[in-house]
Amino acid sequence: MTALPLSHLTVLDLTAHRAGPTAVRQLADWGAHVIKIEPPPPPSEGGKNDSMGGARHGFDFQNLHRNKKSMTLNLKSPEGHAIFMKLAAKADVIVENYRSDVKHRLKVDYDTVAKINPRIIYGSIAGFGQSGPDAARPGVDQIAQGMGGLMSITGEPGRGPMRVGIPIADLTSGLLLAQAIMLALYTRERTGKGQWVHTSLIEAQIFMLDFQASRWLMKGEVPKQAGNDHPTSIPTGVFPTSDGYINIAAAGDKMWKRAALALGAQALIDHPEHATPALRSQNRKALNERLAEVTRTNTSAHWIDSLNKAGVPCGPINTIDKTFAEPQVQHLGIARPVNHPALGEIKVVGQPINLSDYPQPKALNPTPDLGQHTEEVLTGLGYDAKAIADLKSGGAV
Repeated sequence: MTALPLSHLTVLDLTAHRAGPTAVRQLADWGAHVIKIEPPPPPSEGGKNDSMGGARHGFDFQNLHRNKKSMTLNLKSPEGHAIFMKLAAKADVIVENYRSDVKHRLKVDYDTVAKINPRIIYGSIAGFGQSGPDAARPGVDQIAQGMGGLMSITGEPGRGPMRVGIPIADLTSGLLLAQAIMLALYTRERTGKGQWVHTSLIEAQIFMLDFQASRWLMKGEVPKQAGNDHPTSIPTGVFPTSDGYINIAAAGDKMWKRAALALGAQALIDHPEHATPALRSQNRKALNERLAEVTRTNTSAHWIDSLNKAGVPCGPINTIDKTFAEPQVQHLGIARPVNHPALGEIKVVGQPINLSDYPQPKALNPTPDLGQHTEEVLTGLGYDAKAIADLKSGGAV
C-alpha cells in the first residue's frame, strides 16, 4: 500500500478532551507516527483510570484516538521528563492543549524543546489564547460558544440563547491547529526551522461567526436569532410536508422563481409582497406561511424530487441513523471500519478529505489501550528490560 502523506513524521501527543485530539487525529489519519503520552494511573486506581475522560472503549474515545500508539509517562518526575525530552529531540511535531501556563510549569513548552530540537513544530490550543487577561482561565466548548457570540444567534427568536448540537469550538480549533501545523511544516521545508503555532477555542469560535461577525464589524448590525430561517437568504428554511419536514434554499430571483414553479405555486411569484428580494425579506413570515400551505399538501420525497429536478437546493431533515442510511453517504464511505481487539468490528467517522493519489486505508487502526506501547517506545530509545522495570516501579511510566 502507498505510504500516506504524513508517514515520515513523528508526533508527540500531549492532548486531552477534544480540541487537541481533533488536531492530532488529522495527523494520525494521514499517516503520522503518533505517540500518545498519558500520565500513568495511580496504583490506588488499579491501572484503569483515564486521564482524558470518558470510557476508553466508548464511542467518543474510540472515534477520537484511532491510529495512535499509547505510552504512559509521568512528566512531573525527573525520569519521566528526561524520557520526554529524548522523544522530543527526535520528533517533528508536539501537540498540547493544556491551560496556557501548564506546559511551562512542566518544562515541556516550545522554548524548552526548541533548545534541543530547533526543527520542532509545537502546536497549542487553549481556551482563551496564550497571553492576555484571560489566558490562564479554564475554557471548554460551551463557554466559548457563549462568549464567542454563537449562542446569541442560535435558536428561535425570544426563546433565549441556544448552544449548537456539536462541540463546534473544540472541533474547529482542532482543525485550524492542524492547518497551522501543516503551514509550519511547509515553512520548515524552506527554512529548516520549527516554530510555535497556536489557536484557541474563542478565536476559532469567532472565526466561525464568519458573515455574522462581519455584519457587526462592517455595518454595525448585531445579528439576532433567526431559528431555522437563514439570517439573510430568503426564503431559506424548514418547511412542513405531509409526513415531516424538508429544507429549501431558494434565495435570489432565479432560484425563487424555480422553487415557486416546482412547488406549483406560480401565483406567489407575482404576489405584491414577494416580487423582489427586499420584499421577500420584509415579508418573510408571510412568505413562509404561504409556502408552508403548499408544502403540507404532499410528502417530503415528492417535494425533494420536484425541487431537485428544478435545480433548487433542498433536502430531508434526517436523524443521524437516516443520515448514514443515505445512499450518497454510503457511497462516500465516511463510516470507516475498525477491527478492535476487545470490541470487535466497529465503525468510526472517517476523513472528509479525499486525495486522488493517497486514498485512506479501507480500515483504520484501533485506539490503543492505556500504555499499550510504553515498552515498545522505551525499547526504541535504548532502554533494556531492567531499566524499564525500574522506571515502572519508580512511577515514571
